[in-house]
Amino acid sequence: MNPRLAFALAVLVACAAAAVLGVSLAARGDGGGARAAASAGTGWAGALRPPGLPPQDFDLRDQDGKPASLAAYRGQVVILAFMYSTCEDTCPLQAQTIKGALDDLGHELPVLAVSVDPADDTPARARRFLVKQGMTGRMRFLLGTRAQLAPVWKAYAIQPQGADFEHSAYVLLIDRQGRQRVGHPAEEMTSDGLVHDLRRLEGEGARAQAVAAKPASDASAASARSSAAR
Repeated sequence: MNPRLAFALAVLVACAAAAVLGVSLAARGDGGGARAAASAGTGWAGALRPPGLPPQDFDLRDQDGKPASLAAYRGQVVILAFMYSTCEDTCPLQAQTIKGALDDLGHELPVLAVSVDPADDTPARARRFLVKQGMTGRMRFLLGTRAQLAPVWKAYAIQPQGADFEHSAYVLLIDRQGRQRVGHPAEEMTSDGLVHDLRRLEGEGARAQAVAAKPASDASAASARSSAAR
């Protein structure tokens, strides 16, 4: 083979290999989860919950004894997690991932962490957990008795913490209508993936408001034209 031709072919092969490597690294970098979800055809970084699930409201109290209900946040996208205050691995990881997502999102959203260990989750421990994670004022830790919490666990398919088993560890995103829409398992969750799905849920609300406002705007315009014609 002509030496020049061989050299040209070698350069082409090297460039192709570099391009493939670059695409692979980009997919694993920031935004990789969101892009992977989009390429899979779901458009979501997390796992979609079954469609048609009605709102699963609850009334509990937070770490400061203040009433807390999911219904109070209608009209807002809510981050719902399930944690216990003495957890040293999964729960801190979830809290830090949520914290990173809020930082990247650029504005606050309601974050509710429901206790999965009512025997040990005292108000003092819950407050200490929030302080340690830097989430005081950004996340509410919801407490109650086992009888009060059990219906919430059941509604969201959560296994509470036990002596011989770990609790269900995933974060749910609740839409503006109070419906659970997307789940992020703790072991797969990333701040980037949360931000992707939170923005999409917020965008749904913005589009719905725009559609609802359009008939009123059209009516006002028609009225103005009619007045001008007279």
